[in-house]
Amino acid sequence: MTVVSTPPPRLPLRRRSFGPGVSPMLRRLAEERATGVLLRERGALHLADGQVTYAESPESPGLDVLLTTGGVLDSEVWREAVARAGEDRRVGRFLVDSGRVTEGVLELCLVAALFDAAYFVLGPSSAPARFRYGAAHWLGPVRPMPVAALERETLRRRELLHRIWPDPATDTAPLVRTDRAAEPPVPARQEAVLSKVNGVRTAADISLALGRPAFHTLVELRRLATAGIVTTASPPLPPPRPPRSAQPPRPPRADAAPEQPPPALDPVSVLLAQPSADPDVALLRRLRDALEAL
Repeated sequence: MTVVSTPPPRLPLRRRSFGPGVSPMLRRLAEERATGVLLRERGALHLADGQVTYAESPESPGLDVLLTTGGVLDSEVWREAVARAGEDRRVGRFLVDSGRVTEGVLELCLVAALFDAAYFVLGPSSAPARFRYGAAHWLGPVRPMPVAALERETLRRRELLHRIWPDPATDTAPLVRTDRAAEPPVPARQEAVLSKVNGVRTAADISLALGRPAFHTLVELRRLATAGIVTTASPPLPPPRPPRSAQPPRPPRADAAPEQPPPALDPVSVLLAQPSADPDVALLRRLRDALEAL
């Protein structure tokens, strides 16, 4: 007797959930193959045919910083490229065609800048997002990034930072070194970040000073926080209130009646108000009480 096994029923495919903080509007624009710029609270994403071509955020160094600070380009060469090709939105193509930079190096730096800024742009936000159709970035398309890949990388980075140090305050607050007698030795990358911690700079300030992607700086700062070497700076204390004696007297109201001097007391009343063991004074008090009782 032959037994025919029946394969188990196939479960319906489920769409992957991207979790909180990733923009549903961005996914809808990708499905529409839209072209324009998505403006969010912490930056902007530029799209062409539903793919992301560039990302920018004030919390992340841009492509120009990564190219010039890293020694790939001179600042004058970058300004020349923007001046000559920015209006036609072909700055990236101009840099490659003129031999200023190879296409592979430009793509590598662009992807680093794009992922870096997108991490902040796609962060949780309570502000409404806006999309301007048709707007194109002056860099021009170099290596468009699918929206799904961008969201996956954003969530991966978010989870990585949480595993290192779950408190996100080190990402935005001014940072200080902890008061420790001796700090343990740290790797060179962390030492470079640590050298910029001065109680005023934030992670974004440190990234800009070093010319590094901001996410790399966040990773090193959270590792330093885990080791107890770095913490957030305490907010400044409010100025002390002046003592009450130093406060000027309040001026009198214009409609207030002039103060009247207290009524003058007769010598007997003054004498009776004073505590004394003199028998004559005690006699006068008993006399007064008797007269009041009549």
